[in-house]
Amino acid sequence: MPPTDERLTDGGLAPEGRGRVLVIACGAIAREILAIQDASRLDHLDLQCLPAILHNTPDRIVPAVEAAVRAAAGRYASVFVAYADCGTGGLLKAACERLGVELIEGPHCYSFFEGNQTFAGRDEFTAFYLTDFLVRQFDAFVWRPLGLDRHPELRNLYFGHYETLVYQAQVDDPALTHKARDCAQRLGLGFERRFTGYGDLAAALREL
Repeated sequence: MPPTDERLTDGGLAPEGRGRVLVIACGAIAREILAIQDASRLDHLDLQCLPAILHNTPDRIVPAVEAAVRAAAGRYASVFVAYADCGTGGLLKAACERLGVELIEGPHCYSFFEGNQTFAGRDEFTAFYLTDFLVRQFDAFVWRPLGLDRHPELRNLYFGHYETLVYQAQVDDPALTHKARDCAQRLGLGFERRFTGYGDLAAALREL
């Protein structure tokens, strides 16, 4: 299908962008993308991060990604969107198809960090997930936005149907594990740690 006005122009690259790939990513996985880039020497990738807090308002993710993709038109050989569906109800995938760019497979980062195939087979309806980023930013992204710092009685409203906090560890850091365990205690949940590494994210970036 020929490019539409929204699609990145095929081959119409500025000389400085020839052969380079722009990764438009959620800020919550910036540290992991940079680690993969360094370890695999993916020097042809440029990273642009959108605010991680967009996950608290998924309806804002699609417009932000669309704007970033359009701004990159003509400057890169290709653009890759390092978001999964992330609560957009399929709208992000549809937007990426319309714009002619790829995005990482999966419903959310918890899935692609563990591996989409593995995660899909778990059927864990009573697990609350944290990644390294969310452990570090637990108060800013979970505790305070939900009002639990002011109204601890809301705990049962939000977390009454959960049984276990599953910490998906991207790096082996005892301090993060200790903090994740503390997060579970604060929420009144059991605790499980899984070392996932970078999961499908690493493979997706290397294929670029």
